[in-house]
Amino acid sequence: MSKIVVGLSGGVDSSVAAATLHHQGHDVIGLTLWLMKGKGQCCSEGMVDAAQLCDDLGIPHHIVDSREIFEKNIIDYLVSGYGAGITPLPCSQCNRAVKFGPMLQYARETLAADTLATGHYARIRHNPETGRYELCRAVDRSKDQSYFLYDLSQELLAKSIFPLGELTKAQTRQIAARLSLHTADKPESQDLCLIEQHGSMRDFLDKYLAPKAGDIVHTSGRVLGQHKGIHHYTIGQRKGIGIAAPDPLYVVALDVARNQVIVGDRSSAHQAECTVQQVNWVSIAVPTSPIRVMAQIRYRSPAVLATVVPLAAEAGGKSRVRLVFDQPQFGVTPGQAAVFYDGDRLLGGGLIEPFEAQSATSLTQSVAADSVSSTDSIS
Repeated sequence: MSKIVVGLSGGVDSSVAAATLHHQGHDVIGLTLWLMKGKGQCCSEGMVDAAQLCDDLGIPHHIVDSREIFEKNIIDYLVSGYGAGITPLPCSQCNRAVKFGPMLQYARETLAADTLATGHYARIRHNPETGRYELCRAVDRSKDQSYFLYDLSQELLAKSIFPLGELTKAQTRQIAARLSLHTADKPESQDLCLIEQHGSMRDFLDKYLAPKAGDIVHTSGRVLGQHKGIHHYTIGQRKGIGIAAPDPLYVVALDVARNQVIVGDRSSAHQAECTVQQVNWVSIAVPTSPIRVMAQIRYRSPAVLATVVPLAAEAGGKSRVRLVFDQPQFGVTPGQAAVFYDGDRLLGGGLIEPFEAQSATSLTQSVAADSVSSTDSIS
């Protein structure tokens, strides 16, 4: 049997991944990343639970101080993004830059291991015809995490395994109970680790970004009120805007240049298309002509029919595409991931580019134009 390093967060999923591989006879080593101080699934409580699991299984446990790389790749990334009026997606960035890459490097250089396992709900398969490793959705679609893994390279996929990809969450809990794992009944983390530590994303950002008051402007051009910082808002947001109105208002755009939060009715928060940058093509080679996909623009949103139109590559060679939806989509948010699927197979994904800063007047004009052009989709 092979030597496998298992990334342990201290939760039930990674615990079952490690225990399952151990009981299959593999030489398992637990590895936990120390990402930040304080309460959080990945930090102090998680490290204690991960250490306890390894002690119960009789396997080695290593803790790697990753606070500096987490600060640079996640904390700074979030703060600069929110400050620039976008809503960054930290989990995909963390998986590639903080977790999988550094963990595999540590496994190779320190533990003489060349295989990494995690408790993610996703599947990897090798296509002998193309020679590529393909990333697929998990059997349990309600827990599928492939959306957050779109940025993994072929090298990382080739050296990674996801033992839970064929299981449902209920089956994972049953295995944990059958193996008497102390994490069997541990509650599932519902929030980003930073939110667990700070209480809310707003509280976290307020530690780094100074309040900067500005106008809340309706798409009609009327100033409705004041905000204390555009980093408190995200496109598509309805609650917490702080404006009383007879009809629901949604955040339509964040104008950084004018320091304005632009709001309107729900129909004005729809986009017929967007541009996606830093695209990582996973299961297929870089396309040279338009392809039809099922596109997912938020983790909890269903995938929708769309067309991916290749654009000129970015500086550095990264792929860039135009994503045209069959039907205009609500809350298309710069900084979030747009991930492309063909059935269960994840083709690729990237980050939604920031929209050009628009005044309330020009935004109203673009919304009207979108309502006319949205019926024309590429076939």
